Amino acid sequence: MAKKHKIEGDWPPSKRVRSDATVNDAEETVGITAYVSPDVQEFTCVFKQRYTDFLVNEISTDGSVLHLTDLSVPRSRVNEKANGKEKIEQQKELVEEVAEKQEKQENKDAPENVEISDKDKSSVQEIFGAETTEKILKLYAAILKAPNKKPRDHVSIKSPVISEKDKRTQAHIAVRKVFNSKLQTETLQDEVGVILIKAAPIHQKDGQKRNLNRDGAVSKGKLAWDELGGEFLHFTLYKENKDTMEVLYFIATQLRVAVKNFQFAGTKDRRGVTVQRIAVFRVHADRIASLNKVAKGWVASGFSYHKKGLELGELAGNEFTLTLRDCHFEDEEENRLETAKKVVAHATKSFESKGFLNYYGLQRFGTYSTGTHTTGMRMLQGDLEGAVDSILTYSPDVLSDESRKVPQEDIDRAKAIRTWRETGTVSYVPKRYQAEHSIMQYLSKKDKRSGTLVQANDYQGALMTIQRNLRMMYVHSYQSLVWNTIVGKRWEMYGDKVIEGDLVIVGEKEEQPAENQVEEVDEDGEPIFHPAEHDQAASAEDKFTRARPLSKAEAESGRFDIYDIVLPLPGFDVIYPSNAIGKFYEEFMGSEAGGGLDPHNMRRAWKDASLSGGYRKMMARASDVDAKVVAYSAETEQLVLTDLEKVRGRSLLDRDDNIVGDKIAVVVKFKLGSSQYATMALRELTRGGATAYKPDYSSR
Repeated sequence: MAKKHKIEGDWPPSKRVRSDATVNDAEETVGITAYVSPDVQEFTCVFKQRYTDFLVNEISTDGSVLHLTDLSVPRSRVNEKANGKEKIEQQKELVEEVAEKQEKQENKDAPENVEISDKDKSSVQEIFGAETTEKILKLYAAILKAPNKKPRDHVSIKSPVISEKDKRTQAHIAVRKVFNSKLQTETLQDEVGVILIKAAPIHQKDGQKRNLNRDGAVSKGKLAWDELGGEFLHFTLYKENKDTMEVLYFIATQLRVAVKNFQFAGTKDRRGVTVQRIAVFRVHADRIASLNKVAKGWVASGFSYHKKGLELGELAGNEFTLTLRDCHFEDEEENRLETAKKVVAHATKSFESKGFLNYYGLQRFGTYSTGTHTTGMRMLQGDLEGAVDSILTYSPDVLSDESRKVPQEDIDRAKAIRTWRETGTVSYVPKRYQAEHSIMQYLSKKDKRSGTLVQANDYQGALMTIQRNLRMMYVHSYQSLVWNTIVGKRWEMYGDKVIEGDLVIVGEKEEQPAENQVEEVDEDGEPIFHPAEHDQAASAEDKFTRARPLSKAEAESGRFDIYDIVLPLPGFDVIYPSNAIGKFYEEFMGSEAGGGLDPHNMRRAWKDASLSGGYRKMMARASDVDAKVVAYSAETEQLVLTDLEKVRGRSLLDRDDNIVGDKIAVVVKFKLGSSQYATMALRELTRGGATAYKPDYSSR
């Protein structure tokens, strides 16, 4: 039987989110408390009642809004037109002949001795010591003598412990430069300060050592892809009521390629209609286009080849078109439509001009009885058993006999956890709950002979079974809790006034603007701004955007406004505001609600719980804001066309805006920057009156 873990009821009330909590209660729990425009009149509404009520179109880095524009099928590959067994056999013989000649020539040209300059050898010895340096030189010699030998067939070398971060950075750079990228390094996660040196992957020259593609024809390698435009196929993914990864897993399975070959700038909401750009390595367009005929709820189009893929955060933002249904306003008994238009016009004007506090939305903190921020807090406290327990909690109400609005997958999750706690058996867990399933399987492993549990207390090992991006989400969620709490306090104390000690990004409003640099993002696509250069433990070769505090004169100069101010996400490589807000970080994080943590001590022996931190703009402003009040009657009446409907030529019925129907909707359209939450924008626009639609699952 599995070891008994604490259940949801064992946690202090302050650490739980009640399953029946109102939106306002849930927001306050994660630090979402303040409004920029308290004078705006609240109006209530429901969003995402239909998934076509939530349209999201990605904005490219050039500022263009991505749309589904056509459904044309790309032409087949030239190689697919080649046929005949005789030709294929000739191609195979050619491949073998070229490979044999290349291998002989490379072995002939390989040097017998390895010589590096005394200066380079001295620099390597200074970092690794004489003994390790000799081992590295022998490995380098072996690689040069047998260039076609697989990297895994060479020995790997562990360095002595290197405690200083800047020295480890120098080590990575030195190995790469001195040994001409024939060696590669990586920092070991389970051995703090130790670097592994090993043979780098073999990179072939264009046109050499060619392989056969899946059709049996000769693949020209990179040269053939260059003729198309590049090795990465980019395409537009239009999806309805689907997760991004759900679609990509399906495509990857059908094409028999690894899902890791797919890249995107950001994930999109499930309950909505979204359009985004996807990149995949070395897949031809017609193969993906052929899946459109079996696709359910998605379409791929707009294919083009590029030399580079996509990275998280490589977008300017998103354009939202939201239908807010069942809207109600104060004093709406008479002239309902006119009252609605007046309230919405005032709210929209204030929203566009003043913006909103750039809170992390509720989706950042999970949807279960114990929030993801609590799990992250436990990890940072070193209470890994508590972190595991917090993941494996559920509200007893989920399994009650009462008729409740609970999705079947949530019920299955709760049943699986209960069964495991009582019997030690891992039963069916829905695929989307990878973390719960992985932990229960790991902790339940038994010795084959004795039948005893062999790793029931290895909580770090259990957490390590969770996919890294998901695992990091927990500690990032704690950072988000702190950030939300701090920004509310900052607004309460100073409002939109810039004060001495506030932090800004170096180069944004300097007399000498910083050079354009690619924005760095974390695992969730959140922009990362690094601290002041003198405070950053990094090499001189690193070039990142920095943050710095404002002097009293700068704060009073009028050159900086509230939209320039950033607040740090706690970590060991950030600076904190040099004013009362900096002190509040210490006060909140040191409290029970903040986990009793020290913002100036964020390094941990476990790498995944050791946070470097980052910065986030305090305020956000939507652009191109437009709102329209619409009267409607039927709940199923669609008020906005999707991209797919537009391409297929569908049109909405003409309506007279002066006719009052049974219900009132507001169709609002706006653009937000990367990592800004539409739910937080709606919160400001409606003064907290927007509620996400909850499907009725009571008929299960």
